[in-house]
Order: sequence, then C-alpha cells, then structure tokens
Amino acid sequence: MKATNHFTRTILTYLEKRAETDALFAQSFANPAKDIDSCVTYILNTVQKSGCNGFADEEIYTMAGDYYNTDTIEIGNPVNNCRISVNHVVELTAEEVEEAKKEAIRKIHNDTYDRMMQPKKRIAPKAIAETNNQPGLFDF
Repeated sequence: MKATNHFTRTILTYLEKRAETDALFAQSFANPAKDIDSCVTYILNTVQKSGCNGFADEEIYTMAGDYYNTDTIEIGNPVNNCRISVNHVVELTAEEVEEAKKEAIRKIHNDTYDRMMQPKKRIAPKAIAETNNQPGLFDF
C-alpha cells in the first residue's frame, strides 16, 4: 500500500528538520541508497510486526531515524492492507480534496451500478399459487 501523502510528508518534514539540526544525522539522511518510500514501508512493517494499534509520534519518528541510521536494515515487503490514522488535524491540499471527491463519486457510481446489475429475485408463479391458500371465486 502506498501511504497517504500526508503521512509521507509528515515523516519527510520531520526528517528534514532533524537533518538541519543534527549534522551526524544529515550525513545518514543524504544516503542515496535510502528514500522516503522505503522508509515508510519499513515503518509500516515494523508497526505491523509489533501488533500494537497506537503509537506516539516520537515512536514513529524514531523508526524513521532508525531506517536512515542503520546501513543494513530489513525493510520488508510493501504493506497492502493497512489503515493509517493520524492523531492531529490533517490538512489536505486542494488537489487531494479534489481527488478524494472524485474517488467518492467513482465509488458511489460503481456501488450503484453493481446493485443495478444484480439479478432480481423473482418468485415463481407456482410458489405464489402455493402460498395463496384462499379459495378463488370459481373454486367452489
């Protein structure tokens, strides 16, 4: 799964600020073999392995720092099924809001189409006759 842009930006912003204030970390952060997408994958896999559902921001930032500070680190496979919740206000860009609207409309359209295309359940005439036990006018 590709993490949300907001999550990735939050991690990247933290790492950039840390690199500005910590010269030793700046060298690790400048490593061309490391990138933010692999860092996020590492974080998601580490969180998933822990079995915990909640983490403080500092814990996640520490994982990001560990990724850049460790030369040989097991990143793991991309995580395909997870949900990321951010414990502070998420400010979306206009482009992200527009994309979210388009995705919601697309989902509603697909769900409605799927419901329309499902075959309707029809009661067979014989079943109707069996359920109607009232004698008709000409049944006497």
